[in-house]
Amino acid sequence: MKQSLVHKLMKKESFQAYLQIVLGCVIGGAAYPLFLVPNQIAPGGLTGIATILNYLFNLPVGITSMALNLPLFLIGYRAMGRVFVFRSLIATVLFSVCIDLIRLPPLTDDVLLGSVYGAILLGAGLGLILRGGATTGGSDMIARMVHNRFPIISVGAFLFLVDCLVILAAAFTMSARAALYALICIFISARAVDLVLAGMGSAKACFIITNQAKAISDRILQEMERGATALSATGMYSGKGRTLLISVVSQREVLQLKRIVRQADERAFVFITDTHETLGEGFSNWQGE
Repeated sequence: MKQSLVHKLMKKESFQAYLQIVLGCVIGGAAYPLFLVPNQIAPGGLTGIATILNYLFNLPVGITSMALNLPLFLIGYRAMGRVFVFRSLIATVLFSVCIDLIRLPPLTDDVLLGSVYGAILLGAGLGLILRGGATTGGSDMIARMVHNRFPIISVGAFLFLVDCLVILAAAFTMSARAALYALICIFISARAVDLVLAGMGSAKACFIITNQAKAISDRILQEMERGATALSATGMYSGKGRTLLISVVSQREVLQLKRIVRQADERAFVFITDTHETLGEGFSNWQGE
């Protein structure tokens, strides 16, 4: 019974992973005909090299990118896990196909708009692919192998070097202007990837240092139907012990929580931070993770 449940959960997670990969390939692939290729923006990596080759020789970006990536997958196959390599191979092929087969007219001929919105689409797509446990770049595998052989070189540093070389190539083959826009694209797409991976939840984590922890937590539980966790804390200046309450609430509930704290203890110290992702009762569930 227990093994059957675990098997069902694994199948469900596997389906969700492949669904994210497919959606990511479609969204990221659409960034090229809509924004990047028409405006000659090479967004780093091997796909950026393919964009430069498209500019020079009119080669299709998708097929060229796949031709550059596949040998790297063969080289890196043994260094990576089989599931990761298999998913990444599917993502690479599908992403390359989407770039060439999605026949959408360019939405703008403004290079700045193209680099910004192309980066957002590309980053969102790549983020979904990464959440699905895959990657679209053989350069990622080479970066991991280089890191394994030379630990002093981090994966991020190697990929940054590759992106810099692609941008430098874009400056010589296209123009310095194209390279500068590519830098904007790489920066924004990286932020978009981070947002997709970390989540875009609008929940707030509220930290309350107070002498009236019981009164405040009771009202949070009763009036807001939210949980609260109490931790013992010591003020390093006064040396006195106080209670630290932690409560995660939605953005619209922050004012109500602050009102409760103010009424219960005007001397309380409160700081509130954003949470990128909140999982558990009252917020997002764990099913998609």
